[in-house]
Amino acid sequence: MQSIVVVNNIKDWNFNLDKVEVVSAKTYLTAGNFAELRNARVYNLCRSFRYQSIGYYVSLLAEARGHKVFPSVATIQNLKSSSVIKISSAELEEQIRRSLAKLKSKNFELNIYFGQCVAKQYEALGKQLYNLFQAPLLTASFEFNKKWVLDNLDPISLNEIPELHKAYAAEYAKQFFAKKRFRTLKRNNSIYDLAILVNPENQYPPSNKRALKSFIRAAEDIGLSTEIITKDDFSKIPEFDALFIRDTTSVNHFTYRFAQRAAAEGLVVIDTPASIVKCTNKVYLAELLFKAKIPRPKTLIVSRDNQGIIPTALGLPCVLKQPDGSFSKGVVKVSNQSELGEKLEKFLDRSDLIIAQEFMPTDYDWRIGVLDKQPLFACKYYMAEGHWQILDWHGQKNGIAKDGKVEAFPVQHVPEHIIKIALRAANLVGDGFYGVDIKEKNGKAFVVEINDNPTIDAGDEDAVLKDKLYLTIMRSLLNRIKLKKAQNV
Repeated sequence: MQSIVVVNNIKDWNFNLDKVEVVSAKTYLTAGNFAELRNARVYNLCRSFRYQSIGYYVSLLAEARGHKVFPSVATIQNLKSSSVIKISSAELEEQIRRSLAKLKSKNFELNIYFGQCVAKQYEALGKQLYNLFQAPLLTASFEFNKKWVLDNLDPISLNEIPELHKAYAAEYAKQFFAKKRFRTLKRNNSIYDLAILVNPENQYPPSNKRALKSFIRAAEDIGLSTEIITKDDFSKIPEFDALFIRDTTSVNHFTYRFAQRAAAEGLVVIDTPASIVKCTNKVYLAELLFKAKIPRPKTLIVSRDNQGIIPTALGLPCVLKQPDGSFSKGVVKVSNQSELGEKLEKFLDRSDLIIAQEFMPTDYDWRIGVLDKQPLFACKYYMAEGHWQILDWHGQKNGIAKDGKVEAFPVQHVPEHIIKIALRAANLVGDGFYGVDIKEKNGKAFVVEINDNPTIDAGDEDAVLKDKLYLTIMRSLLNRIKLKKAQNV
């Protein structure tokens, strides 16, 4: 993706940086080569962003051309909105309080240059403001009236940087643009940018390190430039064309915020915020499968009002599930009335609704990977030795759970009724990337869960397809990017 810095006058740019293409606003707005550029990243550093100013038109026409622009028109409008500023102040209330607690004055201004602040004690606050308002140069005004609040937030121009801050701003600009991929556009190969979101602290990530390397290699083989990002890179989302989440997702989690932000910025996302909401809540899935008449283990949606019917309706032992549990966590088997009462009390303290399900012991669960509404891979996940689940957290050592083996199968060798029910279930959620867990008993299939962001580990899920598995997923992302770009032309 070609990257361009736009200023009112070339002389405004006084940073001595290599490989940074700087053009005047007039050139960007009127030169035919920029109007025809299909894929570009634009950093708008004009002197003013007031309505219908030349700076405003740089961002407006950049969006019309399908370019990624900073700040976007939406950001410019948000900076003018007192209600948005007020909401942001409330969201950052604790950070504002901690950062400004030692100040004795009633007013304070904080300049943010390319996401950084000169005074390091305000660095966390500056970064959070930059994450919320993607503009290269900002000044934040705070006022104290019983407590500190964000009063105003404005973009500033290069000419407004105080003399004492210019050396710092130059260094921050150097660091900022060193992280960006400035390159010339290749004539025969349109390059798009893919972010792969991971969490280095997750002991059970959806992809191990070998698998991540395979994803990167596959992406770059088909013309996708990749970058591994973490939860600290929220501000970088608009720089990319697609986001591929490789951390365990949850609604009350940074993965969902990343998916939301990426979707709002027009990126292709796997998986979408809607998929995360649907798949990570077992209450929703239980109702979805019931309405679609898809076979599943006998299931109850339980509240404090109906908890007494569980023994009669399901029998004991049965299984209780927290709505947002994953990787066998938040799932317990209860064998008697005493255990049932104890676990119900704990579960219903956390959520007003939970799931109770008949206990259906099997040696393994099928996992069918589905992408673009087609079967992609198939595995048997065997139960951990001496345990009724795939992961045994009670038998963990050093925080690592005992797990059962994984056996991959060619899709065409999987019983037809297993594939059919997996597709029926996954297609209820969307056309993204899903893993459908199925129990098979007496020749019948029962859907247990639909997972967004299913596990792809090197040596397990890829044992049959090898590199083709990674290439298929990356091609799906590339095709989605191209389709979105074509729709925006």
